Amino acid sequence: MRIDFRTFTVKNTVYAIRSAKEADAVQLPDLRSRIDGETEHMDRESGEAPIDESGFAALIEADTASPVNLFAVAEIEGKLVGYARCEGRPLKRFAHRAELGLGVLRDYWGLGIGSALLESLLEHAGAVGLTKLTLSVVETNVSAIRLYGKYGFEKEGVLQRDRIHADGRFYATVLMGRFRG
Repeated sequence: MRIDFRTFTVKNTVYAIRSAKEADAVQLPDLRSRIDGETEHMDRESGEAPIDESGFAALIEADTASPVNLFAVAEIEGKLVGYARCEGRPLKRFAHRAELGLGVLRDYWGLGIGSALLESLLEHAGAVGLTKLTLSVVETNVSAIRLYGKYGFEKEGVLQRDRIHADGRFYATVLMGRFRG
């Protein structure tokens, strides 16, 4: 599925939110690895479970052809600075729901890019008739939990001692959902 190209200007920075295209597959492996390495908020560490250029090209092609999935990117002057995905399920009993995920480079936090990506996913989900959206977030990512709450996501559960960070401590994963319908 594809979304319309939209531009935003925040703090004298112009950025675009748009559907990913095959040419983006060149930048996405490094972008994903950088975002993963900038904080412990992501599921992976930098370079862990990599997807190469051909893998991203295949993912973009599949998401574009899907009536439910969406792969969106945030771009500034031709450089990708964030991404977001909405991934549905092929099983009929779960066809009403999709899982969301997003990431933005730390240098671009505070410009509303995460919000703009999330809004694009939510608009897309409504347009394709999804009634339940889910996501997971580490308990220490308070700003993300606050952002998701602002858009109607509620805590549905907590997976205790779900992940181990570099400090050797266990952290919980918060499961959040948003239901419309």
